[in-house]
Amino acid sequence: QVQLVESGGGLVRAGGSLRLSCAASGRTFSNYPMGWFRQAPGKEREFVAALNRRDGSTYYADSVKGRFTISNDNAKNTVDLQMNSLKSEDTAVYYCAARRLLVVTRTGDWDYWGQGTQVTVSS
Repeated sequence: QVQLVESGGGLVRAGGSLRLSCAASGRTFSNYPMGWFRQAPGKEREFVAALNRRDGSTYYADSVKGRFTISNDNAKNTVDLQMNSLKSEDTAVYYCAARRLLVVTRTGDWDYWGQGTQVTVSS
């Protein structure tokens, strides 16, 4: 089993920045993809970003491209999401996810999920 724990959420003004971290523990696989999803109130969970740790490829939703950056922090054993130029529409619960298959998907077909961390952007 893999356990994922997110941290770094909070309240920020529009235009500000936040950095989310996802710590993985348990039976971890160094090459499996890691991703971030979010769910706003009344909406379905949506793909935000993903990292294929086997080759370093990154993937982003169009709505966050150029503002968010996903990265692997080997020293801390976390996968981080740097969020800049935040907008009110970025307000959501953000979830970290991991996948056993070595292929990134933008669907919700991931095997392990964290409990989520709230990000609130005030306008």
